[in-house]
Amino acid sequence: MLRVAVTGASGMLGTALIAAEWKGVDWLGIDVRPPLAPSPHEFRRIDVRDTERLTTSLRGIDVLVHAAAALPSHSSSEIRSVDVKGTESVLAAAGRAGVGRVVHVSSTAVYGLPRLCPTPEDHPCEPVDPYSEAKREAEKLVERARSEGLCAPILRPKTFLGENRLGLFAMLFEWADEGRDFPLLGGGEHRAQMLDVDDLCTAVRAACERDDADVNDTFNIGADRFGSLGEEFQAVLDAAGRGGRVRALPMAPAVGTLRLLAALRLSPVYKRLIHKLTRDSYVSIDKAVERLGFSPVHSNEETLLRTYAWWRGTGTETRTVGRTHRDAWRQGALRLAKTFC
Repeated sequence: MLRVAVTGASGMLGTALIAAEWKGVDWLGIDVRPPLAPSPHEFRRIDVRDTERLTTSLRGIDVLVHAAAALPSHSSSEIRSVDVKGTESVLAAAGRAGVGRVVHVSSTAVYGLPRLCPTPEDHPCEPVDPYSEAKREAEKLVERARSEGLCAPILRPKTFLGENRLGLFAMLFEWADEGRDFPLLGGGEHRAQMLDVDDLCTAVRAACERDDADVNDTFNIGADRFGSLGEEFQAVLDAAGRGGRVRALPMAPAVGTLRLLAALRLSPVYKRLIHKLTRDSYVSIDKAVERLGFSPVHSNEETLLRTYAWWRGTGTETRTVGRTHRDAWRQGALRLAKTFC
């Protein structure tokens, strides 16, 4: 029986990992929030920055999956505290507790805004905002621990969707359900790779179970089938059956407006996302395919439609507004756009 602990266990990825019920794995969930649903596995409410309590809880653990993080919707101070100081605490606790492997869930945000697509793992990391900066700083801590002898796979997933994923996608789903058109910069002509959470769980499992020689490295994780954002968002509007269409926004004025709203904190569309909407964004997954045996099952479109179907089945009373992937992010001034859609 492999004992695996996961930080961020009440988040979208942590919930999916524990719900996967891998044969031969006994889970320990760790989070500051209670779990989404009852589970037969042990759960402890611990802040990842509490090194002492974390060390005690990790004794006897074989693998630690570090998925706890503060998202771009949080303040820059919160992001740095949780993502950097939290990772430092996790690595210290794992070392003291004798954990043999730490799987660190990072993000392709560490690349910044690369123009090279597909982006390989050895592409220079040029963070452009507090979130991407903190993610890269956390990676450096993991890389240092790796150089000191810890088996420490780093996974860099693209934006992942699935059950319990709301965030900005809740706006697309809500507008589709109301039969509204959905505005996209330039009509969404650029390609943006995403990822199904189930495929990410498969990659995490490989990083937990495969030999050290295979996994002790850094891997991009993403879908292998994806088209333009316009095509894939239109598939959601079509699935809603309300006649909504993707509407093209003039690039220059729309970017200027979104940047201003983001600076005034009147929009959930943060600065880095604005840039991602104006150019192709996809990474190479060749290394994960070769070394982890990664073979994504779902395309972008399938994942969006699966997530939308889940959203429609949840009922409005179960949808919350907040700052995590589990919550719908506040639309702010973007709600005014409904008047014209």
